[in-house]
Amino acid sequence: MLDSLITYATDNWQILALSSAAIFLAAIVRGFSGFGFSLLSITAISLILPPREIVPSIFLLEVAASINLIPSIWREIDWRSIRWLLLGYIVALPFGVYALARFPEPPMQLAMSLFVLATALLMLRGFRLQSTPGAAATTATGAASGVLNGAFGIGGPPVVLFYFSTPAVAAVSRASVIAFFLSTDILGLGMLSYEGLVTSQSFAQFIVWLPALLVGVWAGAHGFHRMNQATFRRAVLVLLMALAVLTLGKALFDLSQA
Repeated sequence: MLDSLITYATDNWQILALSSAAIFLAAIVRGFSGFGFSLLSITAISLILPPREIVPSIFLLEVAASINLIPSIWREIDWRSIRWLLLGYIVALPFGVYALARFPEPPMQLAMSLFVLATALLMLRGFRLQSTPGAAATTATGAASGVLNGAFGIGGPPVVLFYFSTPAVAAVSRASVIAFFLSTDILGLGMLSYEGLVTSQSFAQFIVWLPALLVGVWAGAHGFHRMNQATFRRAVLVLLMALAVLTLGKALFDLSQA
């Protein structure tokens, strides 16, 4: 296996160099906000590689990024909300996969992007929940994430909006987002492995991209610790809107090609 890894890296060093730059920039965002890495990196690298060859490596990197951050955020994680979110996520994930198999993807992405944009704009204008949602609302948020992730691999926005609209301090919101995504990434990686999509190429890309990930995550996390809570919340919402616009553009492009 080692020989195949070396051969792949040698034969594809230009692609790996370009993709490492994309990984580094996306990792800065991940380390800073706790989310956004998959969408940014997959969107960028899909310009030079098919998604089927990218996604398993990105899942491996997502797990590595979260494990790298977990020791520094462990005390801030809201484990009670994580449990309810995961319950809803696991129950609803098959329904998202069902929708993926039977409904066109672009219209669903379009609807989600518009919803995220509208909600983020509302929060930027000062909307906040007066209290932390209970078990039912938290489970429903996890279910929305499961449906969206199963349908087109973007389950982050409901959870990000959930945490950053509650009275919780920024450090707790960020830590809980990271812990939730670690759980869902491990589940996703298991599904990819079961389908035979995790290959030697996946591990070769993971090994080559890992240094860019670790340096980028460190730089992003360093930026978070230097920023006050109000500024961080605004930055997260602006980033979420940018990701929604990116998804919206992809959906419109796909619709135009249909």
